[in-house]
Formats: sequence, C-alpha cells, structure tokens
Amino acid sequence: MSDILKTIEARDPAEKEYQQAVTEVFKSVKPVLDQNPEYRYSAILERITEPERVIMFRVPWMDDQGKAHVNRGFRVEMNSAIGPFMGGLRFHASVNLSILKFLAFEQVFNNALTTLSMGGGKGGSDFDPKGKSDEEVMRFCQGFMAELFRHIGPNTDVPSGDIGVGAREIGYLFGMYKKLRNEFTSVLTGKGLGWGGSLVRPEATGFGVVYFANEMLATRNDSLAGKTCLVSGSGTVAQHTVEKIIDMGGTVVTLSDSSGYIFDEEGIDRDKLDYVKRLKNLRRGRIMEYTDKYSAAIYTEADSTRDHNPLWDHAADCAFPSATQNEINDKDAGNLIRNGVTLVCEGANMPCTPGAIDLFQDKKILYAPGKAANAGGVAVSGLEMAQNSMRLNWPREEVDKRLKIIMRSIHQTCLDAAAEYGRPGNYFMGANIAGFVKVVNAMLDQGLV
Repeated sequence: MSDILKTIEARDPAEKEYQQAVTEVFKSVKPVLDQNPEYRYSAILERITEPERVIMFRVPWMDDQGKAHVNRGFRVEMNSAIGPFMGGLRFHASVNLSILKFLAFEQVFNNALTTLSMGGGKGGSDFDPKGKSDEEVMRFCQGFMAELFRHIGPNTDVPSGDIGVGAREIGYLFGMYKKLRNEFTSVLTGKGLGWGGSLVRPEATGFGVVYFANEMLATRNDSLAGKTCLVSGSGTVAQHTVEKIIDMGGTVVTLSDSSGYIFDEEGIDRDKLDYVKRLKNLRRGRIMEYTDKYSAAIYTEADSTRDHNPLWDHAADCAFPSATQNEINDKDAGNLIRNGVTLVCEGANMPCTPGAIDLFQDKKILYAPGKAANAGGVAVSGLEMAQNSMRLNWPREEVDKRLKIIMRSIHQTCLDAAAEYGRPGNYFMGANIAGFVKVVNAMLDQGLV
C-alpha cells in the first residue's frame, strides 16, 4: 500500500486532499487485503484510486455589465462498479481537481453504504454564486451544462447539488439539459417538487446525520434528548441537522460560515432557525447578522492565523461538523474532549484531520465518518430517481421512513464490518471496510475493465 501511495503522491503531488482521503481508507482496509490476497493480485487498489474518467472544461459566461468571464468546470467519474455515477456538483472558489477527486473517492463508499445501486462521482466549478444575480447564475449554469450534458444521463451519471448548488442552480442546469437533449429524465436530483423532485431531499443529509448519531447513542442506552450540541456551517446540511436535533430534544448553540461563528448559550430554537433559513437561503446574508436580531448571542470573527477553531472550545455533549473539509484538527479534537463531547458525527465530507480522528478513537469517542453519517442526501437522491422512474411522488412520511431505515441499515453495516475484522464499535474502520468490500467485489465480478 505504501508503494501505491508513493505513486499517487509522485503522479499528482499537489492533490493533498485526495492523498489524505486515500490514505485514510488504506489504513482501514489493510485487514481485508491480508485476508483476501486476490485483491492485491488484481491490482484492486491501483484501479479503485484511479478515476474511470475525468472531464475538465472551460465555462465562458457574461455578467450583467456585459463583461465576459471564464471559469473551470469539472466532472470526476470515479467508479461505476455498482451503478451509474452519482454525486454532487459544487460551485465554490476553492474547487480544484484535488478536492473533487477526494469528494468523488469518498462518494464511492458513501453510495455503496446506502444499499442502493449507485456508483460515485463529483463535479463542479471554481465559480462562486455568492454576490451574483439570478441572471448571472443562470448564464453560468447554462454554459456549464452546455458541456456537461454530453457526459451525463440517468443510466450514466446523475449529478445532484452540493455547496453553492441549491434549488435555483439545479433548476437552471436541468432546464438547459432538457433543452439540449430534448428529453425529460431523472438526470439531476434535488429538482423542484413540481417537476420531479422528492420531498425530504433538501433535509435528507442533515436529518440522516442526526438519525445516525441517535443510533450511535442508542448503543450506549442514550439519546439526543437533553444534549447540548455544537454545529458548524449554516447551509442546508447544518440547518436541517439543527432542525432534527431540536425534534429529538437536543439544544444547538453554534452555527458558522466563512466569516465566523455565533454562540447562542440560550440555544437555537425553531424561531431562530427559521430566521437563519431566511438569512442564508433567501437573503444570502452572513451569520454575523444573527446577533443583530438576537443580541444575547456572541459573534466571533474567523481568523486564519489561529491554530484552532474556537467554535469547538465550548462545553457540549455532541459535535456535528457540517461546514467543510479539515475543519477539526487535533487541537480542536483535544478541546472537544476536554469540554465533555462524547460524540462526533460528520455532516461535511472529511471535516476531521487524521490527527483528530486518531484522538477520538484513542479516547473512545463515538465518532462517525461522513461517508457513513452523511449518506442520507445521496440516499434520497436515489429515492428521487426511483420515484421519477415510476412517475409518482411518495408522501413526506414515506420518504422519511425510508431514510430512517437506510440510516439504521448503514449504522448496523458499519458495526458488523468493524466487528468482523476485530475492531468492534469502530465506525471509521467499519464504514471504510463495508463500502470497500462491496465495490471491489463488484469490480472483480466485472473483469479487468
């Protein structure tokens, strides 16, 4: 494995996020390789770490003043062994090939854990929708889809939303796809309810994270009721994580965005959460504005020179990192443990550094990796595709019930895989092993392709 990692590092030395994601999986699956030598003989590690296809293209678009701009567009089609590529599109200034390859690699195992037949992919652009008018976003989305439409389809690759790609962007993307292909298919998920979308799809990732966390606590005869929780981020995942924690009797005291974070010791109740939803989803404002309305809350500005994030310094029982990759380092992890946190459940993709993960495991913290805990979003994307195929819409209760069943199944799958390989209760190892075994067995069944 070390030779393969060295090859990856030498081939693409700048792709640090991707190297981190691969290293974390390799550490977990060594016992599987030791018991299954045929995996090594078939070069399964070399194959699973190389994308089946990487598409990179330019996206020219015009702003409201008539000035032309050019951004990069990407689609990483990582692995289709168990189904068509499936994964989000991210529009954010930080997007590059390394980040998308790491997200696509994680998505392969994330999707495998859902029990649905979906491969893994990821895409996006370094275009940032913040501060852009609806017309500018529409023109960019149309330019982006003018190239992407050649490479996607309901049985080939099904994109969905991610950071910077919400209902507005999905609508513009789908409209252009429909025009170019002259067909109405379930090629994008996260669509509007009136034209093929699914109830609970916007809430699914956040709800699923909380369902998974509650399953973890149940193994210790506990629940979220009465728990104080720290949540980072303030986008769709964070908002619906907060919503479901409130439903289950917990109290959330933090939210954040790239400008900083707020700490509300009284707790973020439903009225406050509704304000955050209007602030972020409609006005596209900053989290600092929360304190203008709720003066008891404290706002702390982001500072990149700090060696830790003060959001994780507060006393709490549970932490739900739901913002971005590597937002909890080993120092943050130490602060969380000292302040009483006994559960960390990832809503974002790879928000904890390797050092933080090691510390959580050493201290027997209930720790759920994002590839297991945040699978609810892609699971309901799969359910949306099923509804589209049948030309019907399930009621909210039906979708939510299926989401709960899927998250409970993922939780049990992780426990079973970890126990089978001698690490009972280790969700990190269990998630990696379970997803890995399912995908590589399918790859072997299909030959050297």
